[in-house]
Amino acid sequence: MILQHSISICKLWRLTSPPNLFLFRPSAATYTYRPQCCRIRAFGSAVSAAKVADTNQNETFFAEESVSWTSLGVSDTLSRALSSIGLHRPSLIQATCIPSILSGADVVVAAETGSGKTHGYLVPLIDKLCQLSDNSGAIADQDVRKHHRLSLVLCPNVMLCEQVVRMANSLCNDSGKPLLGVAAVCGRQVWPVKEPDVMVSTPAALLNYLYSIDPERRRRSEFIRSVKYVVFDEADMLLCGSFQNQVVRLINMFRFDEKQLSRSKNSEPEMSSTSDLEEFRDLKADYGEDENEDEDTEVGEDGANLEADTRGLKKKDWRRVRKIYERSKQYIFVAATLPENGKRTAGGVLKRMFPDARWVSGNYLHQHSPRLEQRWIEVSVDTQVDALIDAVKNGDSMVDSVPGVLRTMVFANTVEAVEAVAKILTGAGLECLRYHSDSSLEERTQNLLDFQQKGGVFVCTDAAARGLDIPNISHVIQAEFATSAVDFLHRVGRTARAGQPGLVTSLYRESNRDLVAAIRHAEKIDEPVEKAFSRKRSFRNKIKKRGREASPVR
Repeated sequence: MILQHSISICKLWRLTSPPNLFLFRPSAATYTYRPQCCRIRAFGSAVSAAKVADTNQNETFFAEESVSWTSLGVSDTLSRALSSIGLHRPSLIQATCIPSILSGADVVVAAETGSGKTHGYLVPLIDKLCQLSDNSGAIADQDVRKHHRLSLVLCPNVMLCEQVVRMANSLCNDSGKPLLGVAAVCGRQVWPVKEPDVMVSTPAALLNYLYSIDPERRRRSEFIRSVKYVVFDEADMLLCGSFQNQVVRLINMFRFDEKQLSRSKNSEPEMSSTSDLEEFRDLKADYGEDENEDEDTEVGEDGANLEADTRGLKKKDWRRVRKIYERSKQYIFVAATLPENGKRTAGGVLKRMFPDARWVSGNYLHQHSPRLEQRWIEVSVDTQVDALIDAVKNGDSMVDSVPGVLRTMVFANTVEAVEAVAKILTGAGLECLRYHSDSSLEERTQNLLDFQQKGGVFVCTDAAARGLDIPNISHVIQAEFATSAVDFLHRVGRTARAGQPGLVTSLYRESNRDLVAAIRHAEKIDEPVEKAFSRKRSFRNKIKKRGREASPVR
């Protein structure tokens, strides 16, 4: 696809110069668009035969009418706070995961996008902390810090952190005051002067504050001991890739503290740095990393590198059976995509690291929502621009009535492609907002706010595909087809959220034809979409080969 190869807008003008497409007039620097609806259909427009079923949203999003917040064990105060923001009933995933989290067990929540996962973990944690706060009156002032309990929520980026803070702060008591103190430690947000009840941060920002800004470790030890509930939002992203080392380091610190506390209660000697190294190696073994891997960067509880004096340990020593210790923290992992096919995938890692965790899965995890209508349009170099503009202009008329301002998201794979798509739409008289990593944080924040308040067209990379809860997105367009099952599921998950209907229009090239066929077959037989992207290595290689062969040489 032209956009897939990030062709500049000038080259795109030359490629779209045939009659009845965009006519570029250098003097005016504008486009003239001539609709070609019938021509687009002739180039392979394929509307999914399976229309959105006339399914009652109560059956696909909300729990049964007999299930209420209080029936799940939530306090009356918090139930009223939820009702005051329009959440009168729990969703299916909330009704399933809230009792598990309230029980104190480690929980893995894997459910489709837009199913209510954020409130699914915020509600039980806030409820627990509120009850502790109500019972803290008998604690002397000097012991408040000692008895303080903190919920820590880790997110992959600043935008998600700020969204979680807003959602938590929206839960207020009868006088309109937030039930708990919530603070973000990320971006330009500094460490709060008053210790909050809920802290939201990115792994990198948290480690930076704990080590760089607290060299004497005073705050670090108190903070680690006070954290009793740890949430990993977008867990599949945090447990893999560039976040993996940071998250392993944090989990190691929290587990080390649990073991230290357990030993102190049982009057056992404290763990040595050698034991600390062994525990870290245990975590690396859980991740399936090679035991011969360079150990120079292994980090102990105090953050310092552990030197070669511990390398005399036998390899089998760090594969020892772990001793049972008293647990003092609860770990909650939340994700909309959680692949399990392979020991290095997020799902595989969690099953080894937390074998006793309770798994809560949504009904449509890795599958198509029944409220979602999908349109598939095969395009060529000559037709894709025309098809894109037609999809943006006419898409909303194909969607069932959605209350509020209508919004359309257009996804591309690279920053350059986002800029090219935005220029095409602007030239066709369609105003749009941009969202990608090359924009400043202030610009992204403002564009996101404008999109939320005013609606319109939002052209973005996959940076906007995860976690952002934007209401009433009626239409998602893939100007470039997703390159992985995870990206595909997160893109289409921006619409048809919280019981609402939605439309997805996917533009694809001949090189993606086999992949699209596999996805549509998975939809037909209710099979997880991820299998369509990873049937066989040869299938993936064939797709890549076709993509290279289809690339225009300029």
